[in-house]
Amino acid sequence: MQGVQDLLPTMIATSVWGFVTGVAMLKSGLTEAMASWMTVLVYAGSAQLTSLPLIESHSPLWLVFVAACIVNIRFVIFSAAMYPFFRHLSWKKRLGLGYLTGDISFVLFMARFGESAQRGIPQHVWYLMGAVVPGWVIWQVASIAGIFFGTFIPDDWSLEFAAVLALLAVLLPLVATRPLFACLVVAGVVAWAGQLLPLRLGLLAAVICGVIAGVVVEQLQRKRTTP
Repeated sequence: MQGVQDLLPTMIATSVWGFVTGVAMLKSGLTEAMASWMTVLVYAGSAQLTSLPLIESHSPLWLVFVAACIVNIRFVIFSAAMYPFFRHLSWKKRLGLGYLTGDISFVLFMARFGESAQRGIPQHVWYLMGAVVPGWVIWQVASIAGIFFGTFIPDDWSLEFAAVLALLAVLLPLVATRPLFACLVVAGVVAWAGQLLPLRLGLLAAVICGVIAGVVVEQLQRKRTTP
């Protein structure tokens, strides 16, 4: 219930982002059935939006996969950070949690347990389940709604911009420490500067630079506080 409670303020942003992704899939030329299967099987808004222009332009399949993997490379970092809390589980259970875990649930989990000395207790599993399962349901409902009602949305409506604003409204209040602030600023600047790079490599560079900036600032803080 604590995981559900922490997730509740983010559901509006998740719903908007899912709806926009559903509309984008439909308008890119996918059929309603194909778009519905994509949102269930892929369950990664940024990867889906990255792959859609490539699918629409009939790019090679390997290129679609490479572009999606580059955008989602951040989840390798996320999973490495969460591994100590769930390494006692079987690989099947970890695979299921990995499929369900998204950006917001990762941030919520690490904000609550990241500094905890305990590892692998049942509370960690139940909290994450409380955060990821409702998030998955909300995403699927919103995305499928966008798929089936996307034809009624005028093309001149800037839904993508509204989705970005909704996500910012959720994420910015979570930036409560200097390392997180440094990570946000550096990642944002690098992502903006790398927009012209192919295959969304600017996002990969932003993830790497943001993580490095956060780690460096955290280490500097520890040195200052260590007598």
